[in-house]
Amino acid sequence: MKKFTVLTWLLFLIPSVLGVFLFIVPVPTDEGWVVPIALLANLVAGFIEPIAPWIMLVIMLIAAAGSIFSITRKVNEHHTVSFFDRLFNVNLFWTIVRIIGAVFAVMVLFQVGPEAVWSADTGGLLLSPDGLLSFLFTIFLFAGLFLPLLMNFGLLEMFGTMMVKVMRPVFRLPGRSSIDALASWVGDGTIGVLLTNTQYIQNKYTQREAAIIGTTFSVVSITFAIVVIQQVGLSQYFLPYYGTVVLTGIVLAIIMPRIYPLAQKPTTFMNGQPQDAMSEEVPEGYNVVSHGVENALSKAEENKSISEFFKDGFKNVLDMWIGVAPVVMAFGTVALMLATYTPIFTILGKPFEPYLNLLGIPEAEAAAQLMVVGFADMFLPAILAASTIESELTLFVVATMSVTQLIYMSEVGGLLLGSRIPVNILDLVVIFLLRTVIALPIVAGIAHLIF
Repeated sequence: MKKFTVLTWLLFLIPSVLGVFLFIVPVPTDEGWVVPIALLANLVAGFIEPIAPWIMLVIMLIAAAGSIFSITRKVNEHHTVSFFDRLFNVNLFWTIVRIIGAVFAVMVLFQVGPEAVWSADTGGLLLSPDGLLSFLFTIFLFAGLFLPLLMNFGLLEMFGTMMVKVMRPVFRLPGRSSIDALASWVGDGTIGVLLTNTQYIQNKYTQREAAIIGTTFSVVSITFAIVVIQQVGLSQYFLPYYGTVVLTGIVLAIIMPRIYPLAQKPTTFMNGQPQDAMSEEVPEGYNVVSHGVENALSKAEENKSISEFFKDGFKNVLDMWIGVAPVVMAFGTVALMLATYTPIFTILGKPFEPYLNLLGIPEAEAAAQLMVVGFADMFLPAILAASTIESELTLFVVATMSVTQLIYMSEVGGLLLGSRIPVNILDLVVIFLLRTVIALPIVAGIAHLIF
């Protein structure tokens, strides 16, 4: 094994340990267990709460204006593509989405136009002082800024080498994705999407790998899971509830990469290069640990510049603010409007009624629409169930399903569409429905054992 200096070891260990602590190790608070990065975000969100929606409005207006400018200007063929070009130069569809997001934000904050857009149940839910977009402003600020701690100093290289024997055969993923999965599961799905998106842009994941991680491991945090089970009045069942979430999540993570649409995604990187199967093999004379440590130290040796660290961090922050916020606002508002003002989710939920009856779920008719309404917002099924369903067994199933379905447009779905991860709206609908169909028998079976 190659010899490294003490300084290189410190360059690997200190940022990596700090990154793991910030993103992955939950700490106790008055509200429950929270990862420090979310704690920092919540703390700052509390200070800026009154002005956070207005900050997000400015960001969305900049995103829309920048995209309009980029799509209409003439560029000569020798023009060097800068970071800001990549930030604003999106195609016509995403330019329109950014414009719609900005228009919705203006309508919400000034309460102009149809109430269906700015009411507290739709756009107002997303852009209120304590709403999702206000929280995303701070979580993106801290997660984006400190993400290089996980990515630039060798931690992913070490885990990538050591975990490949588990992640590749079980989940069809590279070993380095184990950090993404853990950051999502323990931390927050938004952090997982941010990490996956950045890795994909850097050609560390193929299109298929990025799509699998983004749609399979971007799980809600433990804290949010607690909020859901409290909402349906079953806090005393938290341990079996979260155990069911974890078990179902693992089963889905094994199945989903092997079926449509994820199995059909190309195994090429963002730059068009094909995947090299040899790149994950351990060279002769090494074991997975020694090879992983050498890869990590080699990576740490390349990143000695503090200015580059902060430059990378701020690029991450701007990428998520400009790219994701308008998409969450546009798609999230439309999805919530459909859920609130139309019977579309009741109609779409009808096919689940006989399925729920077959699985012996009480109040199947009321529960059926809750199986699809979670596509708009993960919290909606729990809110509606608390007021419409009495059976504890059914409440348990609804609460568990709302977390394991994972694709919901007001957060993870919107984030995925706003990122570079290669999934479209049709992919997300199919993945959501497949996760629901596959997860229901598992969740229902455990619910029958408990109640």
